[in-house]
Amino acid sequence: MTQPFTAASHHDILVWLIQVAILLVVARGMGELVQRLGQPAVIGEILAGIILGPSLLSGLVPALGYWLVPHNEVQGFLLEQTALLGAMFMLLFTGLEIDLGLIRRHARTALSTSAGGLLLPFSMGFVLAMWLPDDLIANPEQRLVFALFLATAMSIAAIAVIAKVLLDMNMLRRDLGQIVIASAMIDDITAWTMLSIVAGMASGAAVTFIGVAQSILSVLGFVVFSFTVGRWIVGQVLNFVQNEIKARDSVLSIAIVLMFAWGAISQALHLEAVIGAFVMGILLGQMPSLSEEVIHRLESIALGIFAPIFFATAGLKVNVASLLEPRLFGFALLILAIACIGKISGAYLGARLLGKRDHWTALSFGAALNARGAVEIIIATIGLSLGILTQEIFSMIVLMAITTSLIAPVMMRWAFSRVVISPEEQERLRREAVLKDNLIASVHRVLVPVRLRESDNMIDPVQTIEAGLLKRLSGQTDIAITLLTVASADDKARATEFLNRLAPLFGRQHVNKKVLISNNAGNAILDEAAKGYELLILGAPREGTRTDVLFTPLVDYLVRLAPCPTIVIHGSSLSLDWTPCRILVPTNGSVAARRAAEVGFVLVPRATDSEEHVRILQVVPEEKTATYPSDVSGRLRNRQLNIAHQIVNELAMLGDSFGVHTVPEVVTGNDPETVILERARTGQIDLIILGISVRAASTRLYLGRRVERILQDAPCPVMIVNTVGGATVSLPVESSVNDVQETVAAPSTAA
Repeated sequence: MTQPFTAASHHDILVWLIQVAILLVVARGMGELVQRLGQPAVIGEILAGIILGPSLLSGLVPALGYWLVPHNEVQGFLLEQTALLGAMFMLLFTGLEIDLGLIRRHARTALSTSAGGLLLPFSMGFVLAMWLPDDLIANPEQRLVFALFLATAMSIAAIAVIAKVLLDMNMLRRDLGQIVIASAMIDDITAWTMLSIVAGMASGAAVTFIGVAQSILSVLGFVVFSFTVGRWIVGQVLNFVQNEIKARDSVLSIAIVLMFAWGAISQALHLEAVIGAFVMGILLGQMPSLSEEVIHRLESIALGIFAPIFFATAGLKVNVASLLEPRLFGFALLILAIACIGKISGAYLGARLLGKRDHWTALSFGAALNARGAVEIIIATIGLSLGILTQEIFSMIVLMAITTSLIAPVMMRWAFSRVVISPEEQERLRREAVLKDNLIASVHRVLVPVRLRESDNMIDPVQTIEAGLLKRLSGQTDIAITLLTVASADDKARATEFLNRLAPLFGRQHVNKKVLISNNAGNAILDEAAKGYELLILGAPREGTRTDVLFTPLVDYLVRLAPCPTIVIHGSSLSLDWTPCRILVPTNGSVAARRAAEVGFVLVPRATDSEEHVRILQVVPEEKTATYPSDVSGRLRNRQLNIAHQIVNELAMLGDSFGVHTVPEVVTGNDPETVILERARTGQIDLIILGISVRAASTRLYLGRRVERILQDAPCPVMIVNTVGGATVSLPVESSVNDVQETVAAPSTAA
């Protein structure tokens, strides 16, 4: 008969609430303090637990320790489960940082560095564990399990600590930083696999060949399942939630559900739940449709709430006073020395002998990978909970984790400063700095509504521009495209076939095809766009003579109310193999104009041929009347021209960073739109891109007379890039054009 579950006692819950509140506030406070001292926050979070625990306050003031340290099984259980959540969220976020493509790009150096950084400390840790006296081992009969566990703990590298230090030093995007992260990724994956085997062995009554084989097969089966069937499941679940669920934070919720599900699977296989969370983090990190917003929220949950509690709880278990006994203190120093010597020397030799890197680069790898911090504490906690480690060895490992994380930044700064940066790397870093605030780089999920044509074999010409743009975009970042059409129930089969025929135009990137059954196409598309899309691309063929709309009633409606940035492609009479080779982008120095130029740089082919280029055009108005004395007027005119040249030259530099031939041009004229149209004709321009920044202000889409004239008279297709998303009714966002209705990124006639 199933027994009803009961809650903990009122007093135990009270103690737990006080513990969590104090641990969190002190951990965050200490984390802030050590960050101001130039150290990773995790060090302060662990020190918070040590200060509050038996090492200091709880030991000196037992009455305070009564409320801070669990004193019965229930209190311990409540705090342990809270800490487990912290470990799972921490490993989920760590998994999100795993970039398998990065590992492949730096495979030789990363593998060589990681191999040395694993084998030498593992061997030294194993020998040390086999030599340690029995009283330091929880179960002397399982010395082999203990030796393998300690060797694994010696081999680990804390990617979270390393990444944080690299970020603080502005080194993460350096080639050096990328190889360090790649090596740390390999270390983490290998060490967690080893840990899974050891944990499986520890759960058995005896160490046998069959037991070891079962542990290895469990790990291999779990990994193979996760990265084949599991990856497909994650992708399907994520797509379903993003496409069908409108509730706020639904993707965040399903990510956490999947974390618990994979944790349950790994726990059922007698592995650890945190291993499942780590693998799920890797899987989620490979999903191109996972938005940056969800990742940031998971980071906030992990690093802002649960991880500090976990690390403080780990520090709470440490009793530094027990290590002050000379014998134990000697063993603690021995473990620390072997851990540092093994990791630094191993990574150095691997990078130097196998990776063929120079002395300072190889030493930098060893200095960085020596940081253990976050992951080491997790491993030590697992070992303590499995009964592999004694309290003394646990405290020694935590002390080693803290010390290595404290000395790593100092060693990294010293070694990194001596590594010579190559000209190729300097150019790459310059390009990345230019692209830091790039609209295209932040797009991961794109919605492309397409109209079902009357003829089954007709494809709208503007869809070739959409396809070309997205194929270029996929070269800048991983994107997930949703092709959407709205149809009646009777046309669903024909609409599905149409999308299947259209999808190959968009290249190899992931294309999701969706048919919505609705009588209101506008609302159906807006409802879909509200499901976390970061860009909406619309086609607006030139057809009809209506004067009450700018594009079409549907496109106008979507541009006014879209919840995300929007691109509208306006044109006709294009062949299916059309590619814009000459693009014109008018500018006045506004953000909207910059966004338009960024799209142009992505769309034009990469070539040195001057025929393939992006022309950046600034029109400076001619002076109509002598408002100022001639000398003042001349100075103002020169300043205006200098600013114009600076604007186009800055965008030309941005184009160069894309590898695109860019032509800056400043001309004078009374009528900017006339100049733009004339340049489009004489320059045989294939595409004009206009940047705007507009929200709904009325029931009619109005972008200003200049935009409308360009749309009407342009000799080529026109692309409108609206950088403002959201259905909030307000005045159009003001640009450098004096008239707020004039939102095109073309120059104003005002000075």
